[in-house]
Amino acid sequence: MGKRVDVSHPPCQLPAIMNRRSFLGKAIAGLAASEFLTPMRGWAQAVTNANGFNLPIGFQSYVFREEISQKPQETMGRLAGYGYRTVEWCSPKGYQGPFMPLVKYSGKELKKLTNDSGLETYSCHFTWNEIMDDNSLAERIEFAGQLGLKHMVCSGGLMAKTVEEVKKRCQQMNHFGERVKNGGMVAGYHNHNGEFDGKLDARPQYDLMLEHLDPSVVKMQFQVAAITSGYKAQDYFRRFPGRFISAHLQDYAPDDHKKEVVMGAGIVDWKDFFAAAKVGGLKYVFVEMESNPAIMEGCAKFLKSLG
Repeated sequence: MGKRVDVSHPPCQLPAIMNRRSFLGKAIAGLAASEFLTPMRGWAQAVTNANGFNLPIGFQSYVFREEISQKPQETMGRLAGYGYRTVEWCSPKGYQGPFMPLVKYSGKELKKLTNDSGLETYSCHFTWNEIMDDNSLAERIEFAGQLGLKHMVCSGGLMAKTVEEVKKRCQQMNHFGERVKNGGMVAGYHNHNGEFDGKLDARPQYDLMLEHLDPSVVKMQFQVAAITSGYKAQDYFRRFPGRFISAHLQDYAPDDHKKEVVMGAGIVDWKDFFAAAKVGGLKYVFVEMESNPAIMEGCAKFLKSLG
């Protein structure tokens, strides 16, 4: 997700097996500042940094898309053993591809499968196409409710070639947010590097989106990979307090900003990140080391060490 994004083609035209950063970055595809965390299960482990900020340790399911679809309980059980307590799903119906084996499950069934594996799930990614049609969205909201979600996150799609088109897409996202809010959840938008690399009127498109998205119905999920384009999550958390509900966590080698490394060994200032996260409004974090899943265990250990 650190690559430049081109959203000129809708996701239905993209191969389902594409790399997630390419797929979501090319898809035409955050959350209520007033929302409060409901009590977690007693066993749920949280990150507590020096500033007293608590977050459950989560991971993005796309990192293990093949395994988690073929052997869901075994895969989630292993991640729970690393110390992860929440999983952010990708909508099987919207993503398809490697997630096709999970399409057969209702939201209620997928929730049970997740809980039986030792994890909770409160957030899920949905593609632009499946949430921009009102009939499809109604069905997706029902699915999300069964799954027990708090957050329905749009996986991308606001980028455009003109300012007016970005504004139009933000209006569509606001409509999505209103419907999700009426369904008892919060809508979010997930960025990629393209929202920062792609400039309109000499400004990052991400800044334009923040101007035209209604913060009362749409919040943001920040992709920390934007640091490789020169933009830090914590700067945005402080500039736009209360506009963010979650983040995808990545870290990169100091001498190679394309190489993912265990959190704490790279270029991200995590102490400052978590201090600013309180201001930004974060409720959840999801580790997503897509290019090197082997370091996911080390990332969980790092997050646990912050407590």
